[in-house]
Amino acid sequence: MPAAPADARLPLALTMGEPAGIGGEIALAAWLRRDAERLPPCFLIDDPRRLAALAGRLGLAVPVETIAGPEQALAAWPRALPVLPLDAPVEALPGRPSAATAGAVLDSIRRAVALVREGRAGAVVTNPIQKSALYEAGFRHPGHTEFLAELAGEGAVPIMMLACPELRVVPVTVHLSLRRAIETLTSAAIVQAGRITAAALARDFAIARPRLAVAGLNPHAGEGGAMGAEDLETVAPAVAELRDRGVEAVGPLPADTLFHAAARRRYDAALCMYHDQALIPVKTLDFEGAVNVTLGLPFVRTSPDHGTALDIAGSGKADPASLIAALRLAGSMAEARARAGERPPAPRSGATAFA
Repeated sequence: MPAAPADARLPLALTMGEPAGIGGEIALAAWLRRDAERLPPCFLIDDPRRLAALAGRLGLAVPVETIAGPEQALAAWPRALPVLPLDAPVEALPGRPSAATAGAVLDSIRRAVALVREGRAGAVVTNPIQKSALYEAGFRHPGHTEFLAELAGEGAVPIMMLACPELRVVPVTVHLSLRRAIETLTSAAIVQAGRITAAALARDFAIARPRLAVAGLNPHAGEGGAMGAEDLETVAPAVAELRDRGVEAVGPLPADTLFHAAARRRYDAALCMYHDQALIPVKTLDFEGAVNVTLGLPFVRTSPDHGTALDIAGSGKADPASLIAALRLAGSMAEARARAGERPPAPRSGATAFA
């Protein structure tokens, strides 16, 4: 089913995530900051009784309001955290994930995607999941991204972007060892990531002429082949093809001089060759506020750039900053898609972020 046109007047769908982790408490804490942070309205797909009990244990003055559908979320948002209930109660002990809750975790994600694709919600924002508990229950995907790609249907090519106000980075290879990343890196993969990134910057970030900086694989971008031939034989041809296809791309560029302040002003996103080349700079710049964005899907999806934090779950110590940033960015992206679809957005509380 094709996605319905984006509409900035719609609330965002926030998934439950791992109920033994910090997802519930950062959602509660984010709602308390809704006015100060100018958050776009959202609703949480969860067990309302679980959240109300969690708020009571943590001493958070957050009213929880059960809603029958996303259409009720906008009216509820100013006075309470709107919660669209799952089909069954969710029982979880903080810090102790269980395969017994895997069905609820996945159902929350499925429902969020379905509501966005039906045009009843503006974007999907996912709380962190505990993959080990899902694997124990038979989950067959490497993670969130691959599951979302399956829900998106044939033709979806998910690309991970990490974004903060100072930097956007896209790793071409992601969760691979460095040896495997080098072995699997191809010009075609770089071109595909570059084209999807450029299209997303134009559509979701309202950047008219996106500029990509493409990092070299080797030190000093290979030093003309002296430090490896990959930059000459793999990266440079990909940059040339991107330019031939109308993408404003430069590279391969030495990664050690790509991320300082003056360099960052010359591009809109950096295309990196492997996981740590991308994630180290963005997490150094903004560890608490970085956002994970999945490009290449027919709907907007963002997520906090951290895990379930089982070690502090239920303690009230979890920082909601990354979830707040993920909600704000999802709202901004939904607004950009609404404008691109020539559907003027209604006034809303969420501020444009990272654009």
